Amino acid sequence: MRPEVVLVVAVAENGCIGHHNELPWHIPEDLKHFKTLTTGHAVLMGRKTYQSIVKRLGKPLPNRYHLVLSRDPGWRPDAGHEDQVQSVDSIEQALWQAEMRNEPTLMVIGGAEIYRQTLVLADRIELTEVLAQVPGDAFFPSLHLPDWQREVLSEGQTAEGLGYRFCRLSRRRD
Repeated sequence: MRPEVVLVVAVAENGCIGHHNELPWHIPEDLKHFKTLTTGHAVLMGRKTYQSIVKRLGKPLPNRYHLVLSRDPGWRPDAGHEDQVQSVDSIEQALWQAEMRNEPTLMVIGGAEIYRQTLVLADRIELTEVLAQVPGDAFFPSLHLPDWQREVLSEGQTAEGLGYRFCRLSRRRD
């Protein structure tokens, strides 16, 4: 059975999700929320997202199985990460690998091109709305809002005054 496809993303008011392969904001509460949502699940990401995580943490995300989509058929995960990271060459292969691992949910965590390719398959979006206009070079694809039921889970503000809102968007099936 195909796993539930869940996009996990933080998006600024202008659609920005990244700048120079990094998050263009620092929201500790969002990082904690992301960890809570994704821990114990398979995560799908692009190669650049994987490399930025390893650059920042020195390792893959703990307690998550990583499926890394790359256009380069020769790309492999860093040495020592092979037990936790697998290269895939298509969204279909990622879904098949998650299914073979009996993963009930596949968490899609970026970047922009991976979100664009998986949006049509998404059952749910765990969305952090960043309440600001932010310059960047990576943007989330446009949503057809009538396709989604939006639920606000909570709201907050960082110590620096940056507002955010945790939302869950569930695909309407009617």
